[in-house]
Amino acid sequence: MTTNHGGSASLESTDYWWYRARTTLLEAVLSSRVGAPRRVLDVGSADGPSVTWLREHDGLHVTIDIDPRGLQAGGVCGSALELPFADGTFDLVGAFDVIEHCDPESTVLSELTRVLRPGGTMMMSVPAYTWAWSSFDVANGHHRRYTRRRARDAVEQAGLTVDRSTYAFAAVFPFFAAQRVVSRLGGMLSRSSTESPADVVALPSVSPSVSSLLMRLCRIDRRLLRRFDLPFGSSVVLATTKPTSAR
Repeated sequence: MTTNHGGSASLESTDYWWYRARTTLLEAVLSSRVGAPRRVLDVGSADGPSVTWLREHDGLHVTIDIDPRGLQAGGVCGSALELPFADGTFDLVGAFDVIEHCDPESTVLSELTRVLRPGGTMMMSVPAYTWAWSSFDVANGHHRRYTRRRARDAVEQAGLTVDRSTYAFAAVFPFFAAQRVVSRLGGMLSRSSTESPADVVALPSVSPSVSSLLMRLCRIDRRLLRRFDLPFGSSVVLATTKPTSAR
């Protein structure tokens, strides 16, 4: 079993536009489903800047990450493939851009489900579309990318019920798709692509004006996601429930 990962870029770039946008988009999709959990587990807390909205809720918040640099005070250093918690410990589990780092996929989803109490909520996000695979995925230590259908099937096989599934980052998707096409073409012409995960992934340089444009476009997603599921985008976001009959 492996958690093949590069260090989260958020360790050095907490203010990068993508992390700021993801915070608002995750909140738009998921905040109404949080409820009032007594115990919350944040898996992959190195990407903590994107779940500040979740920490506004009362209750015990536990963070876990395989990279100790991503831990808050009192956090647990460990793998999502072997969570060091008893069955049914948490009312809510969040795994945002974590599952694609873990192999086997079935093991990480089994672990996330195991530590969730019956009736509890598991929330997740993953990168979209296998065709968008690039050296950036390799540097990040990804094992796979997803479609919405693929993500739904995976969590349902783990015994969870899907309450909502949607794409996100639709408004900026043309820029994403163009960048990935260029990246793929560049890879065909060059042998210098990354072959193993980086310690801390270098993010594409974006000027302040472009960053501002991308953030404004993501506000379109935010407004739409409060009411609708989006048919495409560079991320997939799911909210799921563990059935009360589950053991």
